[in-house]
Amino acid sequence: MKRAHGFTLVELLVALFALAILASLSWRGLDGMVRAREITEKRADEVLTLQTGLAQWAADLEAIEEFAPSPALQWNGRVLRLTRRSSLAPADGIRVVGWARREGRWLRWQSPPLFTRGDLETAWEQADLWSQNPNEAMRQQEVAIAPLEDWQIFFFRGNAWTNPQSSVGQTAALPGTPGATPAGSSLPDGVRLILQLPAGGAIGGRLQRDWVRPTVSPS
Repeated sequence: MKRAHGFTLVELLVALFALAILASLSWRGLDGMVRAREITEKRADEVLTLQTGLAQWAADLEAIEEFAPSPALQWNGRVLRLTRRSSLAPADGIRVVGWARREGRWLRWQSPPLFTRGDLETAWEQADLWSQNPNEAMRQQEVAIAPLEDWQIFFFRGNAWTNPQSSVGQTAALPGTPGATPAGSSLPDGVRLILQLPAGGAIGGRLQRDWVRPTVSPS
């Protein structure tokens, strides 16, 4: 009679050990793939959020409305404030929008629709307060755009980019002089945004965007 051959205990232990090693290597490979995918998706989300923020930045500037003597656009070193239309319909009122860097992030805030000059002045003050010490209600009206190390704002006036704080409170100057703007308007001819994004993110380093104020052709 032939004796039946089977696995010895040692052979079984060796096989189990080999399977455990293969399973560990497979898990590490799968975990690495999942982590790489998560990082890729996170960076894609960061890029999309930043692009959306820059598009909103341009849209805010395009929708600026002036209500003299209140300023329509002002940078005080902490926050860029502007007054813009809520929509294309005049009955929808206006909003005050603030852009600021706080807690290492680039942020946007906007007021509810406004319909009176008193509400406009109040919202203008709230935008400055929001940039420094916001309450919970103000935080609920803000949107975080991107991590930000630093940023700068320049206005284009008199054929030169200048520090906006050097012209705070300035209205239309005489034609041909530094800081001159079209009569009846205190808006600059352009706004330059420079963002210093932290390294290690989806986008890092210096990012610059220029906005040029549309000219109105005489009828």
